[in-house]
Amino acid sequence: MKALQLEKPQAWRRIDIAEPAAPAAGEVLLRVHRIGICGTDISGYLGKMPFFSYPRIPGHELGVEVLAVGPGVTNVAPGDRCSVEPYINCGHCYSCRRGHTNCCETNKTLGVMPPSHMTPRVLCDGGMTERIILPARKMHPSKKLSFDQLALVETLAIGCHAVNRGEPKPGEAVLVIGAGPIGLSVVEFAKLSGAKTIVMDMNEQRLAFVRDTMGVPDTILTKGDGEELKRLAELTNGQLADVVVDATGSNKSMAHALNYCAFKGRLVYVGITQSEISFLQAPALHRRELDIRASRNALPPDFTRIIKLIEDGQLDTRPWITHHASFEDMIGVFASWTKPETGVIKAVVAVD
Repeated sequence: MKALQLEKPQAWRRIDIAEPAAPAAGEVLLRVHRIGICGTDISGYLGKMPFFSYPRIPGHELGVEVLAVGPGVTNVAPGDRCSVEPYINCGHCYSCRRGHTNCCETNKTLGVMPPSHMTPRVLCDGGMTERIILPARKMHPSKKLSFDQLALVETLAIGCHAVNRGEPKPGEAVLVIGAGPIGLSVVEFAKLSGAKTIVMDMNEQRLAFVRDTMGVPDTILTKGDGEELKRLAELTNGQLADVVVDATGSNKSMAHALNYCAFKGRLVYVGITQSEISFLQAPALHRRELDIRASRNALPPDFTRIIKLIEDGQLDTRPWITHHASFEDMIGVFASWTKPETGVIKAVVAVD
């Protein structure tokens, strides 16, 4: 069975792997149809993802078809189309017992992390292959969505959870820093919250997408000249942002982001960095009594909500997919997807 493996940073190879065995109790055998390429895959390719291990078969944004189910599986049946919740949690740790399955103490995200004693059947290689065995509890079915749409649900779930962490209210101002795929997913749910949504980025092409395609008129181009704060103040009647979500993964941006927060504001970090974050203006943190919150992965209700929103036409995934590749061609084009000038919002790989 064919698969694509990231042997080390910037080194893909085509490999053959064994066919999966029959699904055990609580498991499903899946055929992979679509794979979304996300920032984690890009960072893993570039060697910048702190949780990534090599060699690894990536791929965790998946649109799949159920081929067979193991004993006791009732939530899906053969032929069902599903999105995959790729966070393999233990179900027993303190976080899981409290319902925080997104930050399980031994979480193994599919296609990112190495296996552990908690995942004996799921080795955490991802979906860049033809067929895969996964826990049935991680399936989110839809009778209406295409495989392309299902592959986008996980990306949207990251933004959904980040906005939930920020708790914006109608009439408040939300500043999203970084208009990459994760930032754009944050934008979708900031809009749905009823808050005034403002987007900041260094790339004018991305900001044009935000304005013209996503219908968000208020954008701020970062030029490094210190004018960003003045522009934000103009857009918020001098109050700055009630919620700031930093989706850049840049430690410099993350350190500076608190300066955009209003008094009693909430700062949410959804981007990940390996570098230290130093608060040069730490008194502002105390004086404004700011909350700093992390956002990791997503929760099962996020997937359910997103599927319903797409089915009902409240979320349009069509503008998201800007680049396609076949399974056979992906290695040849992947490097170009890492370059901002390529204009990639979301690339999707077709296995079939």
